[in-house]
Amino acid sequence: MSLTKRKLILVLIFILVSASLFRVLRITLTTSYFLNLEQVPNTKNTRPDTYGNKILSEKELRFLSDIILQKSPCNLLVFGLEDQYLKLPAINEGGKTIFLEDKPEKLIDLTTDVNGSARVYRIRYKTSAKEAYKLLKHARTHSSCSLRSGVRMLTAKCKIALTGLPKEVFKTKWDVIVVDGPGGDGPESPGRMSAIYMAGVLGRAGNGTNVVVHDVDRMIEKWFSWEFLSEKNLVSSKGKFWNFKIDQKKNLVSLKQA
Repeated sequence: MSLTKRKLILVLIFILVSASLFRVLRITLTTSYFLNLEQVPNTKNTRPDTYGNKILSEKELRFLSDIILQKSPCNLLVFGLEDQYLKLPAINEGGKTIFLEDKPEKLIDLTTDVNGSARVYRIRYKTSAKEAYKLLKHARTHSSCSLRSGVRMLTAKCKIALTGLPKEVFKTKWDVIVVDGPGGDGPESPGRMSAIYMAGVLGRAGNGTNVVVHDVDRMIEKWFSWEFLSEKNLVSSKGKFWNFKIDQKKNLVSLKQA
């Protein structure tokens, strides 16, 4: 009798173990299937020159659009050109929209109606993400990089400054500046150190400029935003966006000393 009970127990254990293994195998196969689906590029409704097929979430795009709509028609400057940003000139109808892009395969001609203008300029970055800490230290210790100096005082002595931008960029008082370029996704990539620094300089030359930085979950974007846009100017956020409001008069502060 005891032998029969033992066999029954062994049979039950075997059934339970087999069921557990089958469930684990099923979950593994299902997960692998969905991961493989996510790795398949979406070729619909994209331009051939799309780099990385970067996608903003619906909430992020609405967040950015609302900031622009509050000031539209306005002067809008965007570092980086992603597919979804092609909607921005229409949102800023009647205003000026300028894109600054470093990758030639992403350069396109943009035109809007007669009430406004949108253009793309190619720019070149002279830095790499792996130099971020050295550039931050340089900016803190060299007066040529002081945010007090303003746009007109920028020189090549400041290694983080972009002095080769189109003259239109320096002459315009920008209402909204978006930093979502360059890529900055690896140590050899240009990194967004210079773009965020320039947004800080140009923003302080405006009249209550909103500077919106994307990918603030990354270290460089976070550090340089705190340094050159100031955490106290952070007024809102959504997803990977931070929105800073730069007041021309009250926030002209020099960089912190190392």
